[in-house]
Amino acid sequence: MTAPTKPPHSSSPARGPVGVDAEAPGADLHAPVIHWFDDHARDLPWRRPEAGAWGVMVSEFMLQQTPVSRVLPVYEQWLARWPRPADLAAEAPGEAVRAWGRLGYPRRALRLHGAAVAITERHGGDVPSDHAQLLALPGIGEYTAAAVASFAYGRRHAVLDTNVRRVFARAVRGVQYPPNATTAAERKLARALLPEDEATAARWAAASMELGALVCTARNETCVRCPIAAQCAWRLAGKPEHDGPPRRGQTYAGTDRQVRGKLLAVLRDAHAPVPQAALDRVWHDPVQRARALDGLVADGLVEPLPNGLYRLPLT
Repeated sequence: MTAPTKPPHSSSPARGPVGVDAEAPGADLHAPVIHWFDDHARDLPWRRPEAGAWGVMVSEFMLQQTPVSRVLPVYEQWLARWPRPADLAAEAPGEAVRAWGRLGYPRRALRLHGAAVAITERHGGDVPSDHAQLLALPGIGEYTAAAVASFAYGRRHAVLDTNVRRVFARAVRGVQYPPNATTAAERKLARALLPEDEATAARWAAASMELGALVCTARNETCVRCPIAAQCAWRLAGKPEHDGPPRRGQTYAGTDRQVRGKLLAVLRDAHAPVPQAALDRVWHDPVQRARALDGLVADGLVEPLPNGLYRLPLT
């Protein structure tokens, strides 16, 4: 989801086929997409050299299912307060939940705190560059490990987020949308499309992701701006409509997610334990409210105390 404008400690690949094997699968896609990225990549704080691997990791956690516009202010505040993993690790996990604000899916804050603790204890406070070591950190899955290794360290990994999957589905497979969940076939295709040169592969990962975010969007794609429109299998087939399983939509209003968010907002704003009565005021349905609160406790986002008091977790 993040994707730097250039791998760290290196200059951008020259305009031309440097690092691209003309005989490799996808070679006709690499150069135009990378050149487009050179000209159109957004200037985002986690793409700048000073962000470092920790900045990339923080952005990757925050950008999961959350748009850039909402992430930017929280990201800046987070890095100002916790510029290194050890700084976050020294705080209570509840402070991470508090600083997460309204980004949504707040378990990500606990996972990022857990990763910071592990980085501090296992790696001397430095985000590891090795994919296997990244994958061994709590809260880090295949996507995030590959993204941090590629975007922060310029390593050669297939980085498959929703945007990349959509670009590959259209450009290579000729379908409008990828499957609802990432498949083994998609991972195989992504690996096959990786340039052999490590720096070029990292650049390709960033560029294909940006293309999906800005041009090859889920709706209202702008093919006239696409650098690979002439090769795109979906466009050449006449843009056939999606005929797979219905795409999952996300609802929020009236759901337990909304109730959880309201309960957490009360606890984030409080710097002392909160009585049950204060939480009862945020939602009219007592059954749903109790279920949401129980879920927050079970997820480790809320700590119950004696006498019907609640707070963000200290441990």
